[in-house]
Amino acid sequence: MANELLILFLGTILFLCVESKYIAYNTSQGVVPGKLNVHLVAHTHDDVGWLKTVDQYYVGSNNSIQGACVQNVLDSVVQALLADKNRKNGGMCMHDEASTHYIDMIDQTTLGHRFIKEEFGVTPRVGWQIDPFGHSAVQAYLLGAEVGFDSLFFGRIDYQDRAKRKREKSLEVIWQGSKSFGSSSQIFAGAFPENYEPPPGGFYFEVNDVSPVIQDNLDLFDYNVEDRVNDFVTAALSQANITRTNHIMWTMGTDFKYQYAHTWFRQLDKFIHYVNKDGRVNALYSTPSIYTDAKYATNETWPIKTDDYFPYADNANAYWTGYFTSRPAIKRYVRLMSGYYLAARQLEFFSGRMNSGPNTDSLADALAIAQHHDAVTGTEQQHVANDYSKRLAIGYKEAEQLVSSTLACLVESTLPAGCQNPVTMFQQCPLLNISYCPASEVDLSHGKNLVIIVYNSLAWRRNEVIRIPVIDDNVAVHDSNGTEIESQLLPQAEVFEGLRNFYVKAYLGHTPPNTPKYWLAFTVSVPPLGFSTYTVSTAKRTGSTKSSVNTYQSNEKARFEVGQGNLKLTFSTDEETHSNYVNIRSMMDKQVEQKYLYYSGYNGSHQKDPQNSGAYIFRPNGTYFINHERQVPFTVLHGPLLDEVHQQINPWIYQITRLHKEKEHVEVEFIVGPIPIEDGTGKEVATKISTALSSKKTFYTDSNGRDFIKRIRDFRTDWDLEVNQPIAGNYYPINLGIYIKDNKTEFSVLVDRSVGGSSLEDGQIELMVHRRLLLDDSKGVAEALNETDCVADDCRGLTVQGKFYYRIDPLGEGAKWRRTFGQEIYSPLLLAFSEKDDKDDWMNSHVPTFSGMDSSYTLPDNIAMITLQELDDGAVLLRLAHLYEIGEDKDLSVKTSVELKKLFPEKKIKEVKEMSLSANQERTEMEKKRFAWKVKGSFGDEHVLSRGGPVDQKELAVELAPMEIRTFIIYFDDNDMPNLLSDA
Repeated sequence: MANELLILFLGTILFLCVESKYIAYNTSQGVVPGKLNVHLVAHTHDDVGWLKTVDQYYVGSNNSIQGACVQNVLDSVVQALLADKNRKNGGMCMHDEASTHYIDMIDQTTLGHRFIKEEFGVTPRVGWQIDPFGHSAVQAYLLGAEVGFDSLFFGRIDYQDRAKRKREKSLEVIWQGSKSFGSSSQIFAGAFPENYEPPPGGFYFEVNDVSPVIQDNLDLFDYNVEDRVNDFVTAALSQANITRTNHIMWTMGTDFKYQYAHTWFRQLDKFIHYVNKDGRVNALYSTPSIYTDAKYATNETWPIKTDDYFPYADNANAYWTGYFTSRPAIKRYVRLMSGYYLAARQLEFFSGRMNSGPNTDSLADALAIAQHHDAVTGTEQQHVANDYSKRLAIGYKEAEQLVSSTLACLVESTLPAGCQNPVTMFQQCPLLNISYCPASEVDLSHGKNLVIIVYNSLAWRRNEVIRIPVIDDNVAVHDSNGTEIESQLLPQAEVFEGLRNFYVKAYLGHTPPNTPKYWLAFTVSVPPLGFSTYTVSTAKRTGSTKSSVNTYQSNEKARFEVGQGNLKLTFSTDEETHSNYVNIRSMMDKQVEQKYLYYSGYNGSHQKDPQNSGAYIFRPNGTYFINHERQVPFTVLHGPLLDEVHQQINPWIYQITRLHKEKEHVEVEFIVGPIPIEDGTGKEVATKISTALSSKKTFYTDSNGRDFIKRIRDFRTDWDLEVNQPIAGNYYPINLGIYIKDNKTEFSVLVDRSVGGSSLEDGQIELMVHRRLLLDDSKGVAEALNETDCVADDCRGLTVQGKFYYRIDPLGEGAKWRRTFGQEIYSPLLLAFSEKDDKDDWMNSHVPTFSGMDSSYTLPDNIAMITLQELDDGAVLLRLAHLYEIGEDKDLSVKTSVELKKLFPEKKIKEVKEMSLSANQERTEMEKKRFAWKVKGSFGDEHVLSRGGPVDQKELAVELAPMEIRTFIIYFDDNDMPNLLSDA
């Protein structure tokens, strides 16, 4: 399902209009050389949920909120299209560009593009991202150039940027969004003069619009053809004054228009007919593709654009940077489901795709919808947010059945005929983040054993500590060989009990009967694209090690150290926000301060500009640091695998600082909420981490989890910035992470979901983690961002649980952690549980370990498999991504080869077709068709244009250059395709 339904109904139309006398309108005009050509692009912008749910928009219900019915649009427009073969239409996807991860963007666009190809035989050529609130570099080169588009159009750029571009006639540019790909990533990109609506002058023609229609019947009063033609020509010449070449585009439509398509086309017919009779300008029905062709044919040389169009502001105090964090719980839910979908597709491939049984289609659709620019952004009404979450939950439940049954089949694959009805029943725990996992909270005292399958969706081996809630403390953990392994019991924090009980009651309708006393932690080692098995049972001898628990009162003035490995943190009770960070391997020794603050949401009290903070807008009205509750002691847990420091920051912020023995980063888990509003003030909560690095106003934020872009505080590369909002105007979207550096050191922070962040002071990184506001920001959602959960009569503001991670490295060494661990955050280990009587008998009669790859092979450290999906015809869609930019790492920013045979050891590859990124055309054909635009001056070094070579069809090896994502459809020999389940 495409995430945004955009219908373009365009072309050459002969339309007969019968009023009191017959008039035939000539609308067949094409481009006229030497004249100003006005390309009329009829469009309707139909949000997939915003003020109403996607279903309500489609059927036209709930019209008390908004009078919109997409079904009417389709019925009306399709009738008009069928009436004349010259009329055209197309569908476009319109995901957000700030709060989306690149893998999700690719999956969503692929779903839409393949649907269009299969249903209509059409391969889109143009990106139509007209409404997202700012535009990313990854959108330009990955979702632009790499899918084969010739152009990309959008509506929203900063008001200061737009003003300058109008003066310089540079609204249309060649956008080069990738440092690594240089000129090969270029695409023609056009920002509209104001927005995606018709130009000023009265050109709206829905049935109830107030614009004057053309009255051309001399037998009636109010004849106005000359006036309306003059209005048209005036608007055209005005736009021509800010546009290069003699071609301009008019976006004839806006949100949910063309429910009565005839009222629009009648007027467009008349304008084309009478404007062309007038002769001063040429008007024509057009499409974005026709417009692009006309621009290219002029042989114009275009200005270059690099980096991105963030942040977006539409006036001095309206920076659309609040939505980078709005609805943080939904943002996390989307991210969790995205990683789960990636894993579920792999397991679906291993078991064989079934169209009739449980599959991943429902989750794919729900995730595609969730990428919409009023979904994951958090800029929808609350009932619509609930609808998005419901769709994700439905998709998850079906995918969960598939995952559980496939894992059962894989562990039971010694059955002679494969596995149709597995005996093993696996459960999963989607609420593990709030310590609720019924499958692990079983009583093991009567000889029961808990079997845990740990699946790794990455194509490299992972060694990680996992944690599950347990009731008993007398437990032991055994690996796949039956060997007891080291494990650690951590007492359950009281804050989790309250969080768990409230939200589980919301989820189930009742409070869970048991409350686990401990987290059980142990290290797992999992092969690539595979699983390992572990068992938890009653301890016969040593069992798990209980964490030592120490408390430190703030008045003790004590110092304590945590960390069992290379990384250690030292805290002092009289400086709650400070710690000393020491990595004995890398010789890093730094002071780190981490504290919380909130920005008071602007309340509209300024008479000249009453702009509020809201779902879209971040407009702070004061900064307030949150003091630690000094009467609450530090609680420190020590153990063989990990150490934790627990702090009750204030009554509504709880934090755990965690160090794993085998890792060299700090994990910070936070619980924030309910944010108090009894004082009548909305609050936007952030955490600030400070070091002594001399970062010189410079920091780096990711673009959709892919490239990192250099940011300079209070600076824009494209214009001289007038600083009106020094905080909000320096916030950027973060999906993977943010880092700063000086001449010796790098300081990196990674996130578990989309957030907003910045470096507002040298040496400092700031992340916004939660927002609760009491006023609407007047940008359309018409509702305050005040998320509230109610269980029976108990209504509370939303509590958010999440994590971020930080690390300090010598200069040039931080990328390895950012890239590798960032991929692991996106693709967490998947856990499935089953209860059995005898662990030894179970291990002997089942397959305890599995890898879908050759057992001797793993992907190179700089390559990730981001798609492994069986298609309906049995072929496989495979995507491999190089994780590093050119020059990012001295060892890993290099070309690397992957052996495809090793990825499918049990299958014989018959044919490999390399495809465009969205898999709707072959790569060679795409590259032949793409336009090569002329650019002013030279930009970039030609050595960055290197790409991996074609697939070696004999050796079946594929080469990837830095930042490349290569997409393949792989066909297997039907006569040599053993079932993975029966031959494992």
